[in-house]
Amino acid sequence: MVDENSPSDRGGPIPDKLFFRIGEVSQLVGVEPYVLRYWESEFPGLSPKKSSTGQRMFRRKDVELLLHIKHLLYNEKFTIEGARKALKTGKGIEEKTVEVITQEDLFPT
Repeated sequence: MVDENSPSDRGGPIPDKLFFRIGEVSQLVGVEPYVLRYWESEFPGLSPKKSSTGQRMFRRKDVELLLHIKHLLYNEKFTIEGARKALKTGKGIEEKTVEVITQEDLFPT
């Protein structure tokens, strides 16, 4: 179940910590822990370390990747395979289209 009031949905910052446990990441990303474990098996770039007790310890880059995966799957409506390919090729990242304005456009003669 997706929490509509999660910090990531409101644009809140990711806390400045070295490692996050799966419950914290679940709240930050806004998905259940079992979804995170599934994504871990489907996306090779996602590989949290495990503590001595076996708990997944996510780094900040893992959390950022998870937020990007969630965006691709939920907002852009990619399939798992499509999101995997988009991450591999670097596509699927929203790029702002910047229109180039020349001096002639600003000051027609």
